[in-house]
Amino acid sequence: MSIKYSVVVPLKNEEENITELIQELEPIMHAFPSPWELICIDDGSNDQTLAILKNLAQEKKYLRVIVFPKNFGQSCAFDAGFRAAKGDFVITLDGDRQNDPADIPNLISAIADCDLVCGQRVKRKDPWSKKIISFFANAIRSRFCEDGVQDTGCSLKVYRSSCLRRIKMFKGMHRFLPALFKIEGFRIKEIPVNHRERMKGKTKYNFLNRSFNTVADMLAVRWMKKRHLNYTIDEEIP
Repeated sequence: MSIKYSVVVPLKNEEENITELIQELEPIMHAFPSPWELICIDDGSNDQTLAILKNLAQEKKYLRVIVFPKNFGQSCAFDAGFRAAKGDFVITLDGDRQNDPADIPNLISAIADCDLVCGQRVKRKDPWSKKIISFFANAIRSRFCEDGVQDTGCSLKVYRSSCLRRIKMFKGMHRFLPALFKIEGFRIKEIPVNHRERMKGKTKYNFLNRSFNTVADMLAVRWMKKRHLNYTIDEEIP
């Protein structure tokens, strides 16, 4: 039986979270009648994340591990996971356990009539400074890219694989996947999801790596939107 769901999780120094995340994820995914896989990408961790993943992979046959020799960033990690995924649908979430795996069934139900379902963190459990930066970044991005999504920074998403394969990834583009889907004419939906406090480990978020770097990315997405080929064929003979 072919795999239906591929769960993709990028990881950087999450030794305190990865085992508990998989313990939460496992019963939720096993509840689906179709086969599934979990792809964890170790993005150059320098703690025990990789060692823990290797041990878990020996006992959990659904777990696949992709190992980067150094830190390449989230866009590269997601791209590697997308390329390795065998499922008809790709589910993404962060490895810090702030995304709640219990929301996955709702996202899967919602994708029946669309191509990408984005989670929207309606009650964020983050420091006020992070929420303020994210609020303005989302507002500017949504207006500039016209993707219709309020919270693209939420990693909890479900993609239709046949559509995802048509998207070309670039550095920083994981934040703009809804915009890239919309450029291709794919259907997007956003639904509210739970958000939890980070209980263990340290955030990799800071003002520099989430603000200044995204300006050039927004300009690139805007350029792609304006230059995207858009035509119809009336007739072809013979």
